[in-house]
Amino acid sequence: MQQIIDFILELEKLKGVTRKTRPLGLDRYENSAEHSWQLALLAISLERFAASPVDMNHVVRMLLVHDIGEIDTGDTIFFAEGGWEERKAAELNAVKRIFGLLPEDQSADFFALWQEFERAETPEALFAHAVDRAMPVLLNLAN
Repeated sequence: MQQIIDFILELEKLKGVTRKTRPLGLDRYENSAEHSWQLALLAISLERFAASPVDMNHVVRMLLVHDIGEIDTGDTIFFAEGGWEERKAAELNAVKRIFGLLPEDQSADFFALWQEFERAETPEALFAHAVDRAMPVLLNLAN
């Protein structure tokens, strides 16, 4: 149990990762923990619009882990130019470290979810990516 507690306390740091999008009606920027929570709810809400049927539990699990590497790297924005390979390599090292806090079976499960999101090949990963790309646009337009 201590490994899980250590992992959860490490995840607390995600609340300190500032993103480039402001929450609706607020003067501050959102953090990555807020972003992941909101994406999970957006995905559930948009399930009927998925291009093909998806396992929503799998999508939500993927969305909840997809930005965990940002604890070490900071926000990795999709639209940044240059240095993409270096940022992704740093994020890979970060998720290995953070998921490594967990018991081996859970660590492997979370790492596989993260990798699936990164590869964006399965219907679930493609849907998760679409949701991840849509949320900042929705917030920016609403602001």
